[in-house]
Amino acid sequence: MTEGYPDQWEADVVLSDGGTAHLRPIRSEDADLLRVFYARLSPETIYYRFFSPRPYLTDREVEHFTGVDYDRRVALIATIGEEMVAVVRYDLLNDRPETAEVAFLVEDAHQGRGLGAVLLEHIAAAARERGVRRFVASVLPDNRRMTRVFREAGYRAEQRFEEGVIELVLDLEPTETSVEVMAAREHRAESRSIQRLLFPSSVAVVGASRAEHSVGQTVLRNLLSGDFTGPVYPVHPTATAVAGVRAYASVLDIPDDVDLAVVAVRADAVREVVEQCAGKGVRGLVVVSSGFGETGPEGRADQEELVRLARAYGMRVVGPNCLGIANTDPEVRLNATLAPTMPGRGPVGFFSQSGALGIAILQRTAERGLGLSTFVSAGNRADVSGNDLMQYWEEDPATKAVLLYLESLGNPRKFARLARRLGRRKPIVAVKSGRSTQGVPIGHAARALTLPDHAVSALFQQAGLIRVEDLAELFDVAQLLAYQPLPSGDRIAIIDNSDSLGLLAQDAAAALGLEVRPRVDLGPRADADDYEAALAEALADDSVDAIVALFTPPTIGGYDVRVPEKILRLAAGGSKPIVATYLGSEGMPADLRITGPDGTAAEGSVPSYAAPEDAVRALAYVVRYAQWRRTPAGRVPELEGIDRKRARALVEDWLGTGDPVKATPEQAAELLGCYGIEVSGDAAGGGVPTRVVTMEDPSFGAVVSFGLADETAALLDDRAYRLGPLTDVEAAELIRAIRTAPLLLGHRGAQPVDVAALEELLLRVSRLGYDLPEVARLELDPVMADVSGVAVRGVALRLERPLGPRTELGPRRLRQF
Repeated sequence: MTEGYPDQWEADVVLSDGGTAHLRPIRSEDADLLRVFYARLSPETIYYRFFSPRPYLTDREVEHFTGVDYDRRVALIATIGEEMVAVVRYDLLNDRPETAEVAFLVEDAHQGRGLGAVLLEHIAAAARERGVRRFVASVLPDNRRMTRVFREAGYRAEQRFEEGVIELVLDLEPTETSVEVMAAREHRAESRSIQRLLFPSSVAVVGASRAEHSVGQTVLRNLLSGDFTGPVYPVHPTATAVAGVRAYASVLDIPDDVDLAVVAVRADAVREVVEQCAGKGVRGLVVVSSGFGETGPEGRADQEELVRLARAYGMRVVGPNCLGIANTDPEVRLNATLAPTMPGRGPVGFFSQSGALGIAILQRTAERGLGLSTFVSAGNRADVSGNDLMQYWEEDPATKAVLLYLESLGNPRKFARLARRLGRRKPIVAVKSGRSTQGVPIGHAARALTLPDHAVSALFQQAGLIRVEDLAELFDVAQLLAYQPLPSGDRIAIIDNSDSLGLLAQDAAAALGLEVRPRVDLGPRADADDYEAALAEALADDSVDAIVALFTPPTIGGYDVRVPEKILRLAAGGSKPIVATYLGSEGMPADLRITGPDGTAAEGSVPSYAAPEDAVRALAYVVRYAQWRRTPAGRVPELEGIDRKRARALVEDWLGTGDPVKATPEQAAELLGCYGIEVSGDAAGGGVPTRVVTMEDPSFGAVVSFGLADETAALLDDRAYRLGPLTDVEAAELIRAIRTAPLLLGHRGAQPVDVAALEELLLRVSRLGYDLPEVARLELDPVMADVSGVAVRGVALRLERPLGPRTELGPRRLRQF
């Protein structure tokens, strides 16, 4: 390895077409790689780079281009497999301080894949790390593709035209636009990478055994019985056919292109298969094989090597140790799973980390009559994760709601960011296991969460995610979201033919904070016409936002079989959600189902629940989500009196050599002063004592918490949590989220405190924590709040170098090991 080699700049990236590449700093031993790369370039590409013909590089030029110092002269290359496909470099200018000249070369065959944009992000980040503040790029006017890369990056830029050359000057300080551009490109690339997996034109099953009920044969038979629209190729070392389909000895022997490979061989044979898939040009892998990270350190090393090798050759990996993937779209009809039961077509996307639980999940989904658009079981989740699927489902027109079964979170901060964005368009319902331990299953490439579980729930709630307690609630909520409209408020009407059922529903609604309009008890002899009249009245009533329809057969005699027909007709034409407890049915019963083209439930179908409490509970979850969605997202306000540059200088000076620092009260006050926060040690004065904390969580980044500063609040752990930086709306919510908030808002006739001043303090503290990841923990305790304002009486500050940069501020990269 070259001396001083900055391995932190290495990264796997997703390109705009969904493929992957590896970025790394260039090394002196890359001379031959550079020569071969250069020989593949067209004369036009060479001319655009050097402004003159240059058919080959001299030995001196090769030595110059590969011999960099990783400071004043830096170059990054992109590789796919063993080939260099692009290079970007900067050279510091002697006559311009903090300014470097930047230049790109992208192989013709790989132009248009977004390599220029992603290389610019990474070279800019490396430059900032080395103190470079500006890039200068000279571009020929005809080189529109490269000019567009610079102009669309979102940085502040200046342009001038001299002697037939465009000179662009880019300020490398990230802007709101550059961050948005980077996130948008990440979204498109990751979405495309999942689309390539879910819409293959052909599938190879490697390890397609002739043994009945074997893993490989099960996947093969499910692909065939599911009527996959493309060719399926069994791969078996000796068999000429498997399940009646011609087999091939290896992937390389298949005469046609292969988009997706399902790998079902022993763990120790997977590497060879991946290498064959790379040689064949396979675009994605689903590894159902076990024997990887879940077996211990050696298996984890094999798992990491599997992903590194696949990404190096442009492939994403689902698994290993997974159940598989499915797509019910009639264009593909892909069932590349081990599950014997596959639900029909529907509007729900489902992501499960557990392969073992996946079969049961699909079985219960089918039993409820809940249709799926797509299903992915990630197993050990070594590469493809729930974050990738959320990127895809955000744009997928076939997916109306998203279900997640999570055992760990690989990048929680990114997860929260994506959930917040997706949740504004489509509801996300999640079960997160491990509430009591916050641990990570063996084999998962993720760290354990350090925040208490109720804090994690609060951060999920901030992102609009519906977190339910168990799988039963997951399906209860999903069937409502999939087929009924969102409620416009929390006022519900209860219509029943049993006083007992009605009272159960009413009690459940009151306990869950729903407002119950006068209940309509139709009595045990109610017929279809009675239900029709009551439902029509409730739907027309502007004081009703949702309806719970309860129907049970009378103790003596029959019942009017037209009741479900009336409920269904009115539900189909209404704009308010209707949930039912119909004859104790659970799911989407045929009597309450509007049938789609393939016989599955369609929009307007009415979900039924075994008990009225279940129906009301599902409705309460959806009411809270709809309220969040109606609430403006707010904005992160620009605050006066903030000196970020001085705050950064103070932190760097105090940390010195990098050891953690417990700041003195004077140092803490000085840093707070940079953010317009005054500290007063004077203990005099009254008010309500509160406590404000910002901390750098290793998983979520900057987290702000708020609560009262007394023993009762501490005993009850009455703390509210939000991710920083806070918006104005979130600062207001944070104060009101604690159970003891009435003590601040005028409880029993007391004067309310100056809530606006408290909100501003939270905004400033959250901004400080977000700007300075080195602030491991800043605690303001007490903060006295009264009618005249707030006063910070006590402060404690601990500084520590974070484990790494926040991903949302750095260049795009796939999760590293």
